[in-house]
Amino acid sequence: MSEALARFSINQMTVKQLSLPELAAACTDLGIPGVGLWREPVHSYGLDKAAKLMRDAGLTITTLCRGGFLTAIEPHARVRAIDDNKAAIDEAATLGTDTLVLVSGGLPPDSKDLHGARSRIADALADLAPYAAERGIRLAIEPLHPMFASDRCVVSTLTQALDLAELFPATQVGVCVDTYHVWWDDQAPAQIARAGRGERLHAFQLADWITPLPEGVLNGRGRLGEGSIDLRSWRALVEEAGYGGPIEVELFNEELWAAPGAELLAETAQTYVQHAC
Repeated sequence: MSEALARFSINQMTVKQLSLPELAAACTDLGIPGVGLWREPVHSYGLDKAAKLMRDAGLTITTLCRGGFLTAIEPHARVRAIDDNKAAIDEAATLGTDTLVLVSGGLPPDSKDLHGARSRIADALADLAPYAAERGIRLAIEPLHPMFASDRCVVSTLTQALDLAELFPATQVGVCVDTYHVWWDDQAPAQIARAGRGERLHAFQLADWITPLPEGVLNGRGRLGEGSIDLRSWRALVEEAGYGGPIEVELFNEELWAAPGAELLAETAQTYVQHAC
């Protein structure tokens, strides 16, 4: 493994065309030390099998994606969400990662109450945070770009994410900083420093912002270096705040998913070195 890749992690969604065995083999071949896994493909392969596969390949599982979706109003839906998040926490513990990324959830049907949705996230975390801590898992709240506030994530800024996280011990709840979602926010640098002071920088992810946005903005993340984000400056910000953990590259992009997965993985590692090191 090259020194430049020592902290590099590939988020599984970047190369979702690779099966878990193919991903493990390609990472081993390229000297990539870490992977961020997603629950759905892990379920399909088998949780215990996936944990053993990654251990045998010598790979560190840097995060598990994702928990969250905690904004429901209807009581039975809230119970289901809590149960699913507890299952995700248990899965993270089995896999051997210490971080579960949370995407908080959008507005419930027929609701326009952002404040109420965020308060329900806090209520859910009061149940989930100690449960996670008992299993050695940290919850990392990931703010998403405001364009996703209605249907996917009412937490749009690091300020909002930290306001929620700081209701709980830093060992239980922190934040995930994803450049794709926060690069536009002029308050984000100060909030990264705030997170660092509180030891709440639990995960760091890279993706670039390209324009015009592809059709279907959810899958419009750009390769590192091809868009508008100064990736090195964001890495410097989190490192100045005390973050020394893994750096995941997480790309959602239909064009990339049509490419051969091993070649895409090699390209992603190369662009990481070129634009983020």
